Amino acid sequence: MTKSNPVLDALRGRRSIRKFTNDPVDRKDIATILDAGRWAPSGLNNQPYRFLVIHDDDARAESLAECTKYGHIVKAAKALICIFLDKEATYSEMKDHQGAGACIQNMMLAAHSLGLGTVWLGEIVNQQDKVLDKLNLPADRYELQVVIATGHPDQKGSATRNELSEYMLEDF
Repeated sequence: MTKSNPVLDALRGRRSIRKFTNDPVDRKDIATILDAGRWAPSGLNNQPYRFLVIHDDDARAESLAECTKYGHIVKAAKALICIFLDKEATYSEMKDHQGAGACIQNMMLAAHSLGLGTVWLGEIVNQQDKVLDKLNLPADRYELQVVIATGHPDQKGSATRNELSEYMLEDF
């Protein structure tokens, strides 16, 4: 029998949640999630990610909903965590995007550990110029990576994965 491991359990247990209750998300929980993102690895430890939190009672939430075909999820979330790369802090496009991905994953795992649900809204980057304009952020400085819709889950997520052998280029 395999011994339980909280990190592996969190990795295997986290699911994308697209429906949320009306319960507010505690600001301390948001701070914990943001702090988890801050601890993600980044090339040269440059930490080029920047965060903007928009609560559901903020008019900007409605504006963001207009920027994605998943506007219904944006409207249902109690908090939206927008993650950007600060172009003035970047040094390698590939490594900086990898670091942002690690940051996003850290945040989503932290939210899961707090009993919160999240979903990674990547499609919204297709409207990056519109998003930056609505948030009054300069496009020459910031690059939108994702919006994480966050709240108390009002559904159970589900997921399937292929067998590990399907990912392997050769046996190990």
